[in-house]
Amino acid sequence: GTSRQIPQTIIIGVRKGGTRALLEMLDIHPNIVVAATEVHFFDWDENYVKGIDWYRNLMPFSYGNQITIEKTPGYFTSPQAPGRIHDMNSSIKLLLILRDPTERVISDYTQVYYNRIESHKPVQLFEDIVIKNGVLNTKYKAIQRSLYDVHMEKWLKHFSLDQIHIVDGNTLIKDPLPELQKVERFLNLPSRIMSSNFYFNQTKGFYCIRSDGRERCLHESKGRPHPLVNSTVLEQLYSYFREHNAKFYRMVNHSFDWH
Repeated sequence: GTSRQIPQTIIIGVRKGGTRALLEMLDIHPNIVVAATEVHFFDWDENYVKGIDWYRNLMPFSYGNQITIEKTPGYFTSPQAPGRIHDMNSSIKLLLILRDPTERVISDYTQVYYNRIESHKPVQLFEDIVIKNGVLNTKYKAIQRSLYDVHMEKWLKHFSLDQIHIVDGNTLIKDPLPELQKVERFLNLPSRIMSSNFYFNQTKGFYCIRSDGRERCLHESKGRPHPLVNSTVLEQLYSYFREHNAKFYRMVNHSFDWH
């Protein structure tokens, strides 16, 4: 009685915002099934040309009462993704998880830093990438990805605000349950995720998941320590994002506790 369904909900981003944590935590819910990998259907042309059947075949099998969710953080910053998703399903519900944009930049750098070390490639200090000739390097991709107002504008051309639920990534890490209960309500699902589904792992420093008698934590690549960043550079980042954040708050009628 199961079949592969095109997702009724997509986690569209943001990269290093907590998309994997959100997906794994939602997977606790009996009415949700999740795609195992990031599909990159709507943001990569080479995948998009393969067509909707190719996309559907990458989804898990589900029952009629279950919602299929996939997550690809690259969708949020992709110029093509909003229109393509709208063409597939104009009434789809979207989940966007965001965190403080400066923290997100540092986390983005940290991931690339460790990936380069593991591949025996040369690495640069955070400050040497972020500052060029004494000024902020606003062309740095990680900074571009944190301009939430710029990207959100593209999504709001195709979707109404009530189709996009914003999850506070900073709160999800500190206290997952309230954020997940908001998602349950947004998706019109019965309340099934409980506080007993989480426990704080002192070693890792974040919450892990307990469900179906099993305990699991996010991959060891998650929650890596960030570099200590020069306070002057931090201030430059805070200052640069301030106006973009204010514009974003107005767009979504909601403020966040960001610098």
